[in-house]
Amino acid sequence: MSVTQHPTAIISPRARLGQNIEIGPYSVIGDNVQLGDNIKIHSHVVIDGHTRIGAGSEIFPFAAIGLAPQHTRYEGEASELIIGENNLMREYVTMHPGTKVGDMKTIIGDNNLFYVGAHIAHDCVVGNNVILANHVGVGGHVTIGDYAYLGGYSAIHQFVRIGEHAIIGGGTAITADVIPYGLASGPRGALHGLNIVGLRRRGFDKEALAALKKAYAGLFASEGLFKENLVKTKAELGEHDMVDKLVQFIEEGADRALCQPQK
Repeated sequence: MSVTQHPTAIISPRARLGQNIEIGPYSVIGDNVQLGDNIKIHSHVVIDGHTRIGAGSEIFPFAAIGLAPQHTRYEGEASELIIGENNLMREYVTMHPGTKVGDMKTIIGDNNLFYVGAHIAHDCVVGNNVILANHVGVGGHVTIGDYAYLGGYSAIHQFVRIGEHAIIGGGTAITADVIPYGLASGPRGALHGLNIVGLRRRGFDKEALAALKKAYAGLFASEGLFKENLVKTKAELGEHDMVDKLVQFIEEGADRALCQPQK
């Protein structure tokens, strides 16, 4: 069986559909949509624009995927929304394609959970195994690393980077880059240490976590300049993979604001 659709669903004959797809009542699939295999679309879902959704994904009622981005300089360019496999999008989730101001693409990885009301704006890049809790708002040009967790009602400012395995507390406004493995909470996001609980749950060993803790303490020490602390941390602990990723993240964003510990 290829596609099972409710009689009230509207599917463009130009849409490209995979195998074993379910489309519920009153859902609408636009001209330039591509759906992979084994996708379930509940009732009242709209998928439009140049949107690709990978196999095994599920979309709940009233989600709006691939509609025109909210950008004053968007002029109808054929930008894309590319969504990977096994993504769960709950009720009222919205995701927008890219713009010519950015890379013309919004890219979502695999195995992500987007809970009720989560929003991904234009030109974002979201990794794999990411969780956005209820009503998280992600502004344009944001990058979110693998295994990041964004708590309910948090708000991510445009152009911010969220490192892998970071956790953002509920109701937190993030206006600067959050380091990998960091724990940031608000109301105006500040670092409150490392996501140690999450890292332990994901199987990181004691030696790796000990090196990461030492690196964090050295980087954000009260004495010395941050740049000097970064050089020292890289020299002393850079052979550890997690520390190396942390240092690389900071170096790649050397000209950007970095979320700092609360003082």
